[in-house]
Amino acid sequence: MQPPPNPGPPYAPSSGPPPRPNWFRRASPARRAAVILGSVTLSVLLLCCTGTAIISALAGEPEPTRTGTAAEAQQPIVAAPAEPTEDADTQAASPLAAPSATPDPSDAVPAPPTPADAVSPSRAASTPVVRVTTETERAAVRYTERTVKDATLAEGKRVVRTKGVNGVRTLTYEVTTTDGVRTARKLVRSTVTKQPVTQVVAVGTKKAQSGCDPNYSGCVPIASDVDCLPGSGDGPAYVRGPVKVIGTDIYRLDNDKDGYGCD
Repeated sequence: MQPPPNPGPPYAPSSGPPPRPNWFRRASPARRAAVILGSVTLSVLLLCCTGTAIISALAGEPEPTRTGTAAEAQQPIVAAPAEPTEDADTQAASPLAAPSATPDPSDAVPAPPTPADAVSPSRAASTPVVRVTTETERAAVRYTERTVKDATLAEGKRVVRTKGVNGVRTLTYEVTTTDGVRTARKLVRSTVTKQPVTQVVAVGTKKAQSGCDPNYSGCVPIASDVDCLPGSGDGPAYVRGPVKVIGTDIYRLDNDKDGYGCD
């Protein structure tokens, strides 16, 4: 079976005027160049703005939101810190882990005030400073004197047999000072740290014999000079010893200074 012959176009060709060319074809060459240059410039600007926005988004810098009128101040939006998704060991081991946030000293809880801090400055300035210390002093203890009788000494003659020595007493005081000024002093202890030595004085009771010198025990005559017998002295008086010197050897009878003359 043969196909039917081509009946031709379904519609009759239009007999109107041909279509007009578009505005770009109708424009002059200079205007076409200006349009092309403006399109290229606009494309570059759009590409730069888009690239800047993409880089800012990748860098994590949030763009500030603009709300309200133009006269209102624009407040930056502070991003909240992200919650940690890894434990401390993983973050320390990973070189890309974000550094840990440093705690703000202002967030620390203040320590409770101590009793010394609780006192106001005016009260501390008005409170006097009282101190109690101890002081020691030494005082002399006067020795006493004791008298004994000595029959070998001429009556009324006094001779010190033992010399007296003063003792020492230690006094301890409790001293109170207020703001550096002494306000009280109290004796709390008194102790004799060195005992005194009693002085002993011998008093002669021997009555003087008639015509005998009281400086000797044994009758030594009273004269301008007395010598020992036997001897080479020229007198005028003589005595046979030994005699004891109980006072002053006025006749120089005790040559060897042993307390006895003419021995």
